[in-house]
Amino acid sequence: MRETIFAYMKKKYNISPDYPWIKYDDNAVFRHRDNRKWFALVMSVAREKLGLSGEGYVDVINLKIPDRMLKDMLVREPGIYPAYHMSKEHWITVLLDKTVSEDKICDLIGLSFEATASKKKRKI
Repeated sequence: MRETIFAYMKKKYNISPDYPWIKYDDNAVFRHRDNRKWFALVMSVAREKLGLSGEGYVDVINLKIPDRMLKDMLVREPGIYPAYHMSKEHWITVLLDKTVSEDKICDLIGLSFEATASKKKRKI
């Protein structure tokens, strides 16, 4: 699903992934062009780090959710967790293994994009 999400962000926001870490060359950051703020981080995480059974890694996307109540509701859904390796107050981690629908992931990307946009570009 990683490729599908990358294609969606390219089409919707005209933004390509940025790979800031040489050591972790499959970890991709998506940033706003104007303020350079991250709105998504796609990475592979050891299953055990998320409390998942089994060995190996799973692809995830970290997204900013500005509304704390919404974030708290989302992390109760299958495939959505408090953020791995980021602020758990404002960010969530979503599995990219089809546990969460593509449509829902795209909606959450939109929330994160809006939450991290420069103030002059936010919707009123």
